[in-house]
Amino acid sequence: MNRAIPPFHLAFPVNDLQAAADFYGRILGCPVGRTDEKWIDFDFFGHQITAHLLPGDCIPPGRNGVDGDAVPVRHFGAVLPWPEWEDLAARLKEEGCTFILGPRIRFQGQPGEQGTFFVTDPAGNALEFKSFRDPARLFATA
Repeated sequence: MNRAIPPFHLAFPVNDLQAAADFYGRILGCPVGRTDEKWIDFDFFGHQITAHLLPGDCIPPGRNGVDGDAVPVRHFGAVLPWPEWEDLAARLKEEGCTFILGPRIRFQGQPGEQGTFFVTDPAGNALEFKSFRDPARLFATA
């Protein structure tokens, strides 16, 4: 069955709405949707995310081992076509963003081989951006 993937929605805490607007809107290039004095909607690569002003909930995520890396467990992100993934990594480097884990190939030579990197937004929320040279391998196990 070939059907369009419905967009997901994710709400997350931030400690500064203007910093969130700059990071998601200007740096990541996510168009701004509805706004309020306590939240902002963004079009996150075709999905709806909402940054809510709630500084007390901005805590660093724990980590877990994945393919030799200490990956932040609480994170979200997007799977991008390879050229867009490379362009985004370059743009984030140019902007001086700090990478939790810099761009790399994970699971090299295995069914789930992927390009991946992790960054944090200004509130400390972890984001992963990944790509597959063969998008059909997204859920491959063998």
